[in-house]
Amino acid sequence: MTSILIKNIKRLVQTQKGNQLVRGEKMKDLPSIENAFLLTKGDRIADFGLMKNAPARADQEIDASGKFVFPSFCDSHTHLVFAASREGEFVDRIKGLSYEEISARGGGILNSARKLQKADEEELYDQALERLGEATHFGTGAIEIKSGYGLTVDSELKMLRVIRRLKENTDVIIKSTFLGAHSIPMEFRSDRKKYLDLVLNKMLPQIADEGLADYIDVFCEKVAFSVDETAKILEAGAKYNLPAKIHTNQFYSLGGIEMAVKYRAKSVDHLEVMTDEEIEVLKKSDTIPTLLPTAPFFLNQEHTPPARKMIDGGLGIALATDFNPGTTPSVKMPFVLSLGCIRLRMLPEEVVNATTINGAVAMDVENEVGSIAKGKIANLFISKKMPSIDYLPYAFGSNLVEKVILKGKVL
Repeated sequence: MTSILIKNIKRLVQTQKGNQLVRGEKMKDLPSIENAFLLTKGDRIADFGLMKNAPARADQEIDASGKFVFPSFCDSHTHLVFAASREGEFVDRIKGLSYEEISARGGGILNSARKLQKADEEELYDQALERLGEATHFGTGAIEIKSGYGLTVDSELKMLRVIRRLKENTDVIIKSTFLGAHSIPMEFRSDRKKYLDLVLNKMLPQIADEGLADYIDVFCEKVAFSVDETAKILEAGAKYNLPAKIHTNQFYSLGGIEMAVKYRAKSVDHLEVMTDEEIEVLKKSDTIPTLLPTAPFFLNQEHTPPARKMIDGGLGIALATDFNPGTTPSVKMPFVLSLGCIRLRMLPEEVVNATTINGAVAMDVENEVGSIAKGKIANLFISKKMPSIDYLPYAFGSNLVEKVILKGKVL
């Protein structure tokens, strides 16, 4: 069993005890050890502590003088499998078209669906594997990947099978989510019920039968699915033991949060538009608010998630990339940390908590990753030399991830 000793660590970050969601005032606390060591054996963290207590030797040694060691980021909301980029729509928005206008004329999600339906599985897998490699390069060691660019039975299955192959062939911890209810295809817009039937009675049973999904998701918005339609999909998913992760409140407050809490959704994601009443609803639930600050940044929206109000009100939040070809073409989690500080007014300690242990909880992998603890999977990254934790979100243009370790193997 191969061992790695990381020694002379300037600061070993996120040594949280326990695996619970970090909430409210506690998000400002980020336990760490200065002048530390960390030992891995096989794919696990075997020991850590003050450098004076480090073991004498290991199979491999890494000197981290002047550097920080973090648990890998846990990116709990992505659309990593897609067939082509959408920079044309980026230019359309510069010219003044809105997200809703682009969607209404068959762009947006439907644009990605048309391209994905024509792509073969091998091509999709190769592209996704390359993107996943880029994500790990920026420090991500656990990731959730959604379908939703298929919108036909065959294409949704194709996407989820690609995600399954990524699970089997990489050392990243991966969760898969069925998002057949991402948009209404143009040919069904005069008969929405027919597409809903396709999702519920064709896609869902086969996906459940093959064990292709860990969660079910719905885009609950004016441009997508109503609250009533969303409730039907979540209820059907629950019959197949698929917990919910909901897109909602990106543009409008429609009642999606209340409905998601009713069905015990694992998370509600986006939340750029929030009322005080909705925050109170979340405070009385176990549903995790997951904020995606890169989406309103890329769409140049004035409104951003009220993270400060949510944290000050006692909520624990997660941050994720929302990586996708239309509204967030970036897998760079450190930039999410920067936007969390710059746009959402979160403290550096809060954004680290939101992208490590809280992201892990939002994917049900908190017992495996998300913090530095003995017995957890050794998914870590070592920073370049930097003066403080604050420097990580501060230096938003730099890649400060120097070395990545996944399952005890140096990449």
